[in-house]
Amino acid sequence: MDHQDVKQAASRAADHPALEGAARVGYAVSGLLHLLIGWITLQVAFGGGGKNADQSGALASLAGNGLGKVLLWIGVVGFLGLALWQLADAVVGHPGGDKEAWGGRAKAVGKAVVYLALAWSAFRFATGKSSNSRSQTVDFTSKLLDKPGGRTLVIIVGIAVIGVGIYHVHKGWTKKFLEDLQDHPGTWATRAGRVGYLAKGVALGIVGVLFIAAGVHKRAKEATGLDGALKSLRDEPFGTVLLVVMAIGFAAYGIYSFSRSKHAKV
Repeated sequence: MDHQDVKQAASRAADHPALEGAARVGYAVSGLLHLLIGWITLQVAFGGGGKNADQSGALASLAGNGLGKVLLWIGVVGFLGLALWQLADAVVGHPGGDKEAWGGRAKAVGKAVVYLALAWSAFRFATGKSSNSRSQTVDFTSKLLDKPGGRTLVIIVGIAVIGVGIYHVHKGWTKKFLEDLQDHPGTWATRAGRVGYLAKGVALGIVGVLFIAAGVHKRAKEATGLDGALKSLRDEPFGTVLLVVMAIGFAAYGIYSFSRSKHAKV
């Protein structure tokens, strides 16, 4: 199969109604996970909540009952659909050889990797196995620190995560996320998207700072992911207020994701 055959196959896949449907389901399940993360964050704000304030905590919440497990299996299909759609988009959605085209392809591949990881996590929880995002982040950081130049690598990861956070803030502030949609989702969905992207950007910024601290101090345990980032706010002045704001932000992103499942360009 030559390059042209691959592009034609990817184009057919991208336009297939089944793949479009699965991708839209994926956005809806992502919305549910963000609502759950918001709920766990709210519990953390008031000194409760035994679950991690991240995707593993949200998935664990679903795995605790029969309906939740059904939703997890739906999530596996949805996230796989999103991953395949992003891969198809990387092949056919950015024609040309300029910097912008290659940047679009790289972003699509990056999103595909994220959705594949989500699909795998949902599959593990659906089959009765669990994972801990916070522990995985610490383990990943520990392995990086053991490599030559490990401290520098961890700091670079932190800077990259902060960069993604800044991009989310920019995307929310300028309402650039509307470019991902095929039509306008309405005033309330737009407001929810704006608040949600801002909150996610701030959270990612804190995650990046924790990575940098882990690299500087050569202590993998300081890189605690989203759960650690949010729980670190609890000990700050006005920590409860900050966490409530973040909880609202994650819930807002969840609401936007439900709207995105209907209006997204897929």
